[in-house]
Amino acid sequence: MNFSIIIFVLGNILKVEGLLLSVPFVISLIYKEGMNNTYGFLIVMAILFVIGVLTTIKKPEKKSMQPKDGFVIVSLSWLLLSFFGALPFVLSGEIPSLADAFFETASGFTTTGSSILRNVEGLSHSMLFWRSFTHLIGGMGVLVFALAILPSTGLDSVHVMKAEVPGPVFGKLVAKMRLTARILYGIYLVMTAVLILFLLAGGMNLFDATLHAFGTAGTGGFGVKNTSVAYYNSPYIETVIGIGMILFGVNFNLYYMIMVGDIKKIFESEELKIYIKIIFWAILAIFINVGIKSGFSMKLLRDAFFQVSSIITTTGFSTVDYNEWPVFSHIILLVLMFIGGCAGSTAGGLKVSRIGILMKTSYAQLKKVVQPNRVVSIRFDGKVLDSNIITSITNYFVVYMLVFVVLLLLVAFDSPNFSTAFSAVSATYNNIGPGFDVVGPAGNFSDFSDFTKIVLSFSMIFGRLEIYPMLILIGSIFNNSDLK
Repeated sequence: MNFSIIIFVLGNILKVEGLLLSVPFVISLIYKEGMNNTYGFLIVMAILFVIGVLTTIKKPEKKSMQPKDGFVIVSLSWLLLSFFGALPFVLSGEIPSLADAFFETASGFTTTGSSILRNVEGLSHSMLFWRSFTHLIGGMGVLVFALAILPSTGLDSVHVMKAEVPGPVFGKLVAKMRLTARILYGIYLVMTAVLILFLLAGGMNLFDATLHAFGTAGTGGFGVKNTSVAYYNSPYIETVIGIGMILFGVNFNLYYMIMVGDIKKIFESEELKIYIKIIFWAILAIFINVGIKSGFSMKLLRDAFFQVSSIITTTGFSTVDYNEWPVFSHIILLVLMFIGGCAGSTAGGLKVSRIGILMKTSYAQLKKVVQPNRVVSIRFDGKVLDSNIITSITNYFVVYMLVFVVLLLLVAFDSPNFSTAFSAVSATYNNIGPGFDVVGPAGNFSDFSDFTKIVLSFSMIFGRLEIYPMLILIGSIFNNSDLK
């Protein structure tokens, strides 16, 4: 591995985090929140800048970057960002436990939205802002953000982008990687700004509207009220956020196609069609299932729409305690947790494209069982898929399930029942936020031990980076030959 490049890039990432912390620092001054908060941000900013400057004074002589270097850089970056991002919570005393603060910050950057906080409204404005601001930065990718704003270093950054941008296949929008990053973040930030305006029009104050827009854009789900979006009791706000979550769960490459006038790509996207169909049928099924039990109403339709939008996009906002819904509706939401949003979006989960290809692969194999000599081509988006892509998606699914089982076994030691353990891992691994039972929308993760909170924090990072970067980092640590 090229250690000089790894250290150099990590140093730049830490400087970016130091710069980002200046925003909640200013918020703490505006709201006059006291020296604990102000010094907490200042101390961490100083540490990050010192480390960043010391590790980037000298540019690496060898600028070539291998795929393994990219995976290790991405994994270490997210671990370091979560650790240093947790320190302001600890130093301010608002989340005094480092394990709790690390969990909360990892949940923010990975846009998971799981929380250990029993009283969200007890946090100061600056800490609430920092907590939600991590959603905005982590949604499109911290390293993508760094690549977009940092001066060019001449490094080959394609391997970093491949390791961080979610989805089975990575594609550049334009020839230059830096310009691709800027286009993606430009679209992302413009959509976020528009969402803020819509929420302001619905009666939210600027602070609440901004933080809810951050949570929606990053499909993270951190709110500012203990009862999440239900606090506002507004059909308009629920509809705006619900539609916003669905839009941010769409592949951002399609928005670029709209920008350049290639509208035809929207209608050709098989993933988008599957995504919309899943949302429609899930809403209808839950509406009928819950309606039969408790009566049909427009409120139920809104709740079904909102929760399906929230879960499939792995956002985690809530307007109702779906723990009280029938088991059939629980199963639908659980399935949506694993499906997730579209590739190239800010959503987590397996991704709709992978699910679609896995289903087509299974159907093709069934055909071959009936007719062994038959040649079956698997098409997606109108194109015949290469066998390497099919194999890589199948292999990813197997690894995904194996890691899930390991995480489940570790969390089971500290869980009161199977439903809590299974949904806690499902919610963190797929970057959802709330699960069922103890960790449902009316609960939180505070009752777990520090060990389990750390395991679940790693579960979030595993899920956000789609497993391989973290496995490669762990493999490199335990295999000395990989470090050479």
